[in-house]
Amino acid sequence: MAFAQEGCPCVAITDINAVKLEAMRLEILNNTGTDVTVLTAAGDISDERFVNALVKTIVEQTTRIDYLVNCAGVMGHSEITTNTLASQFDRINDINYRGSWLVTRAVLRVMIQQAPLSETTANNAHKPPQRGSIVNIAAQFGLVGRPRSTAYSASNAAIIAMTKGDAIDYSPWGIRINCVCPGFIDTPMVRGNPAANSALKPTIESKVPMRRIGLPEEVAWCVLFLCSNKASFVQGASLPVDGGFTAM
Repeated sequence: MAFAQEGCPCVAITDINAVKLEAMRLEILNNTGTDVTVLTAAGDISDERFVNALVKTIVEQTTRIDYLVNCAGVMGHSEITTNTLASQFDRINDINYRGSWLVTRAVLRVMIQQAPLSETTANNAHKPPQRGSIVNIAAQFGLVGRPRSTAYSASNAAIIAMTKGDAIDYSPWGIRINCVCPGFIDTPMVRGNPAANSALKPTIESKVPMRRIGLPEEVAWCVLFLCSNKASFVQGASLPVDGGFTAM
């Protein structure tokens, strides 16, 4: 939604849940006006065929992809390694890491072929042209350990490592790739689970220096910055948005 509010004429979103996807489409339109086009496709981002078809459809309808935000993810099974099934490990990594990798690969294949962004060429002769920007979302537990969540933490750490490697590899094409690492954020999942909300309170009070939960828009603002030409020299970074949790 933040991209539409900032003037992007077209945004494409996906979710495995078609009902939630349609609700998000309507929310974007209701909060930004009818000038924005919202493309939707329900599916599983760990499915290579779905991802490739999705990106192909987007390019056919828009001719290019300027920005990508990989933000799909699950926490999945929360247990120590010896009590975790391989199928539970695979589900977490298939969605979190494999899904982000598949979408990134498909979009990079488009970005390296397209012309540079007009905003990076006008009045910026001293800066090399940029063809696009990718922001991956990896939870703060990709930066620090978390009890009973080895698979989840590792999947996020893999996204951070992927961000760094791709940032190096695709710099010659003028494609910037960075990562945002959110902490405890006030999402519908948290608001809809009073027990989880209550359990989070002592953790936030004792381990988050700012002593509060983060807001979704605070994450979105960081993503927007990293995608904008104001971050034209930011490459391969992992930005914690966690109220100071990882600084402790």
